[in-house]
Amino acid sequence: MEIGIGLYVEGSREAAETYMQAFGLELGYHVLNADGTFFHSELLKDGKAFLSVVESEKAAKGPVELGVTFSSRDELEGVYRILSEGGTVSMPLGELPWSPLAAVVTDRFGVTWFLTLPQYRPPEGFVP
Repeated sequence: MEIGIGLYVEGSREAAETYMQAFGLELGYHVLNADGTFFHSELLKDGKAFLSVVESEKAAKGPVELGVTFSSRDELEGVYRILSEGGTVSMPLGELPWSPLAAVVTDRFGVTWFLTLPQYRPPEGFVP
């Protein structure tokens, strides 16, 4: 089974370009609306679908946060920098009891991201 992630945003072209830059994605199959925004787009990572970005006048809002685990601190910090430009940081870069580095940012398109390095179990007896 594979799970697809579809983002419905205002400013789909700019959003897709931002995510391509942040995550090292390339534009795959796509269909444009008459105004040049995306009716459908597939953003690929290493040839596999990673995100779909679609234009929507009313961006979908809900209790969803997209989590991405990075293999290096530099990669995480680079994505954090790009996504936080014009966005809102609700948890700045920092250590958590289960991650050496993590952050939460809602980008300028209204998408919330949990960015982290590989996680581990917190110490025994941890109380939040």
